[in-house]
Amino acid sequence: MFSIKLTQWSLKSSQSLQYIITKFSIVIMSISFASCNSNTATKEQVVQEPTIAVSQEEVHDSKNTLLFFGDSITAGYGLDDTNDAYPALIQNKIDSQNLDYEVINSGLSGETSAGGRSRIDWILNQPIDVFVLELGANDGLRGVAVEETRENLQAIIDAVRAKSPSTTIVLAGMQLPPNFGEVYTSNFKNMFLELATSNDISLIPFILKDVGGIKALNQNDGIHPTEEGHEIVAETVWEILEELLTKKQ
Repeated sequence: MFSIKLTQWSLKSSQSLQYIITKFSIVIMSISFASCNSNTATKEQVVQEPTIAVSQEEVHDSKNTLLFFGDSITAGYGLDDTNDAYPALIQNKIDSQNLDYEVINSGLSGETSAGGRSRIDWILNQPIDVFVLELGANDGLRGVAVEETRENLQAIIDAVRAKSPSTTIVLAGMQLPPNFGEVYTSNFKNMFLELATSNDISLIPFILKDVGGIKALNQNDGIHPTEEGHEIVAETVWEILEELLTKKQ
């Protein structure tokens, strides 16, 4: 009888011990699981935070855009390095004054006002804060009617304003040698002033001021500026842009 009771007690004790061990194991597993979840959550937060920081930095680093839309003068035709062309020199001036602008050179050698008009919609598929329009020289050299050139330049100005009314437009004027005839050269020169006045935009009266017609500052073709010539062109352009860019900051 005693043997039976002892056996029953041992069985119950064993079951109780097993129960305690089981419960204890469950508690340990719960604590471990909770700890893992806590660590996982912490790790997830650590991974996510830098992503947010990068996003904020990208927004902070965004710059205003200054786009030069022109022909071979803007493109830097004939230069060994396009960094010697006046748009790149303007970028250097911008950087030296810590102004928040990035220059985009959209010059194309041989471009006419009609060619510019045909590609302006593609160019406008990007945000532009300041738009410098330097076209018309090739029209003049080809004897294109002044009214036709005027119409194309006006269409480009209208396209910019329609796409982005807040964009500031600057028109670069051009002059022709006297051998094209007094009437034509006079009408051609005045066209830029009339466009700037009627559209209420800034004007660079003659982008090749102190460069055009000076042999030492032009390449062998007598048309396109040398590196030294582009430095002077950059100064001429900067006379108009410096105050404008500073005000828009």
